[in-house]
Amino acid sequence: MAEIFKAYDIRGITPDDLDAAIAQRIGRATARFIGAATLAVGRDARRSSPELFEALVRGINDEGVDVIDLGLVSTPMVYFAVESLAAGGGIMVTASHNPAQYNGFKICREHAIPIGEASGLREIEKISLAIADETPRSKRGAIRSVDVGADYVDHVLSVGGEYKPLKLAIDCANGMAAIGLEPLLERLDLEVERLYFEPDGTFPNHEADPLKLENLRDLVAAVQRTGADLGVAFDGDADRAVIVDNEGTPVPSDLMTGLLARRQLERHPGGRVLYDLRSSRATAEEIEAAGGVAEMSRVGHSFVKAQMREVGAIFAGELSGHFYFRFSPNLVADDGIAAFVAVLDLLAADDRPLSEIVAPLRRYAASGEINRRVGDIDAILEDIQSEHADAPVVSRLDGLLVRYPDYWFNLRPSNTEPVLRLNLEADSESLMIEKRDALLARIGGS
Repeated sequence: MAEIFKAYDIRGITPDDLDAAIAQRIGRATARFIGAATLAVGRDARRSSPELFEALVRGINDEGVDVIDLGLVSTPMVYFAVESLAAGGGIMVTASHNPAQYNGFKICREHAIPIGEASGLREIEKISLAIADETPRSKRGAIRSVDVGADYVDHVLSVGGEYKPLKLAIDCANGMAAIGLEPLLERLDLEVERLYFEPDGTFPNHEADPLKLENLRDLVAAVQRTGADLGVAFDGDADRAVIVDNEGTPVPSDLMTGLLARRQLERHPGGRVLYDLRSSRATAEEIEAAGGVAEMSRVGHSFVKAQMREVGAIFAGELSGHFYFRFSPNLVADDGIAAFVAVLDLLAADDRPLSEIVAPLRRYAASGEINRRVGDIDAILEDIQSEHADAPVVSRLDGLLVRYPDYWFNLRPSNTEPVLRLNLEADSESLMIEKRDALLARIGGS
């Protein structure tokens, strides 16, 4: 069972790695670990989701814990439900952007605080292995269904404030974004070119991963064909969003973090904004220019949310397309649809096309993330750190981060395979290529 317990969630191929029997044990183990009276549970549209959902709920009820059945929802809707319904935690049945044969569970506790490898997933794994065929509790939990759709729309609208008529193209990738989007779009004066809004867990049109450029082709074509002001693509469970500007050019999510921070800081002057350590220097510069305090964070939603809570940050963004909002003093969550609302708010406050708004932030040359399969990752990182010991900034916050006045790079190990991920940025294209190629030669691998 260990192979399905990842750094941030539970995920595997169904039914080979994850079947109903395992789901039932995980449900019971999660209920026992969290120790709450009620858990909220939602699911995506994958073919395996109904069976896994039923087994998971059966396990939760076996432990004497009640379940709020949210039905077909996005992951951010589960986060919202946990907070708004005062549940003791929540579980989303989803494999996010992974292909159709995968499924899994994203788990959180009260106030949608994530449960990851360092905050409970390993304990849940141990309990699920030990629980075996224990007899259900004499008083089993109950199930009730709740539709949070209408209240969720008010929830995501809270991150904005100004909206104007726009022409948009939106690609839901046959994932769960449309569940929360459709009632939202009814509230706004928008002309929308809809792409793949029908939830379909076989993902018949393209993968639900907007970080891959090939999955943005249809959206880019729609923006260019219709003359749209904006394009947005969501991942499978709608906790991530990637923005395409009016010219059909994808906007890197680190630059979107800087842009969205402007408006968030207008509402919360002097606030602290987090950005992941792979982000462009332009991101921190934009936050500071808007009067905010820019602070670097580790990669990964559980780390970002924990740091936001610890330092009182108002907003955060990652290169992966996760955007995090402080919806209330207790609720900090990533939400792709809220990010979409924040972009609409940005465009309402600035009469320029998005391509013009973002252009000044494209002032550095970035390599993008480059993966290399290597041998001894720890030895490589130690050697490279020694070679750059005199750099102005050397950090092991997450992998190895080295910063010089005219360029920086981050080497970060994969959580699941012997792969190093390189991100490098420089003041010029020629310097970026020079430093990138030198580092890749130094790392080796394939």
